[in-house]
Amino acid sequence: MRITGDSKTGNYDAGIGDRLRRLMLRQGGSLEKLAALSGLGEKKLTAIALGEMAPTINLLWKIANALGVPFGSLISARHRRGAFVLRKDQQKVISSNDGLFTSRPLFLDDSQRLVEFYELTLAPHHAVRSEAHSPGTLESLVVVRGHIEITAGKDPTQRLGEGDALVFDGDVPHTYRNLGSSEALLYLVMSYVDLTEA
Repeated sequence: MRITGDSKTGNYDAGIGDRLRRLMLRQGGSLEKLAALSGLGEKKLTAIALGEMAPTINLLWKIANALGVPFGSLISARHRRGAFVLRKDQQKVISSNDGLFTSRPLFLDDSQRLVEFYELTLAPHHAVRSEAHSPGTLESLVVVRGHIEITAGKDPTQRLGEGDALVFDGDVPHTYRNLGSSEALLYLVMSYVDLTEA
């Protein structure tokens, strides 16, 4: 999900810059073109590509959308086949500066995958506003704990309780809101359309 506002990438390392450079090279793009598509300055993009700047979640979403790749292409890379355990005590968590929202990727991405899986937590009465993702993106979520309100584009607002699930278009602005007085827990699957097949 794309998050507006100031958010940090938690404990992700300079590998983001390496993956960004590889993706740009594969697509034959330039920093100038990426800056125009993403609305970000070339100076900022250069600092991210060189690992000199830790990008916010919002910046990473803008870059991924401009490149037309899943978010996971920038934050994770899988270089081998076979089973891989994601231990809870070694988890990589992306969180907002205020800590009211966290996102834990539950996947290893090799930039070929068109599906991502996340564990999300929202603080009591907290709302997360998300910009539109790339065309054709679907979000499928299930509420594990709490009561959530989802507003997506012009669709009617949906209220979900524990065990409820929802699928909605993620290519429109959308908002997740925790209606309860305790932390909410959700699982989110994002699926993308392979635009190279179109």
